[in-house]
Amino acid sequence: MSRLRFRISVSLDGFVAGPNQSLQEPLGTGGERLHVWVIALQSWRQAHGREGGVVNESTPVMERELANIGATIMGRNMFGGAPGPWSKTDPWNGWWGRTPPFHHPVFVLTHHPREPLMMEGGTSFTFVTDGIESALDQAQRAANGKDVALAGGARVAQQYLSAGLVDEMQLHLVPTLLGGGERLFEQVRDLHGLALVDTIATREVVHLKFART
Repeated sequence: MSRLRFRISVSLDGFVAGPNQSLQEPLGTGGERLHVWVIALQSWRQAHGREGGVVNESTPVMERELANIGATIMGRNMFGGAPGPWSKTDPWNGWWGRTPPFHHPVFVLTHHPREPLMMEGGTSFTFVTDGIESALDQAQRAANGKDVALAGGARVAQQYLSAGLVDEMQLHLVPTLLGGGERLFEQVRDLHGLALVDTIATREVVHLKFART
């Protein structure tokens, strides 16, 4: 059975997005600071069709994150398009343009039904309205033996963590304070056996890997 692997950048005060999130600032005020370290990486830039980038201590961490992923789960907020029913005249198709960087099936948790969305480059979006277990089951079948990435955001992560469905958690702890926004571990009381197994510290970020031991 494929594993569910959760990865996310988090501030020192525990937030994965800043306050005042909007379509103009989807990560909220200051939230972009959480991703400066990864956007600079050559491995991340290549996966997103960009040139350049650096190779440093975080490079092998990112390469391991990208390896052996056959499907992704995310929440409605991460897919974007504002809350509520989907527009029938101008439907939101994600932040990533016509060729998203996933190149595999993506399952979006939402309360509002929508037909699957096929994109260029092998990415498809399936909109799941019947809960986290259904999304995980569909993603594991679509992954065809590979692992499933849990991409966030915070509310979806909280549900999977609280249900004990996460097999591996990679936290990228960024030395910045956001002061408010989406707190990662809000109402999460039990990590269900996830324990720290690896730490890689750099100037820009500390990578903390948790797994079932």
